[in-house]
Amino acid sequence: MPSANRMTTAVALDAPQIEGRYATLGDYTVSFETFRQDADPAPYFAGLPDDRCQCAHWGVVTAGQLTFRWPDHDETYVAGDAYYAPPGHLPLVAAGTTIVEFSPTADLEATMAVVERNLAGSSVSP
Repeated sequence: MPSANRMTTAVALDAPQIEGRYATLGDYTVSFETFRQDADPAPYFAGLPDDRCQCAHWGVVTAGQLTFRWPDHDETYVAGDAYYAPPGHLPLVAAGTTIVEFSPTADLEATMAVVERNLAGSSVSP
């Protein structure tokens, strides 16, 4: 059975705000992410429907705090919390947060293509 481990999954993203390690498991991508600084990536979702993330995520906060914002409410998760974030959210992450998250690979890739285009046009790194 396929598996992934934070320590053996190669670093794919190493920026001032985030370290990301990503592995494909079947039709899903598991993300091991460490946020070194507070992060509000909302501007990078511009161009997606409602300018919000269109990918569902299932995950666990292993340290810190993660908030998902929807038009009508926010949901905040802390270390030890498992979560499900349906499409239509915006994340807000506190420095020192680490997560393990599962996302449908095709939806994640489509969303990240827009995010990456927005990052390329910005003077800010992820």
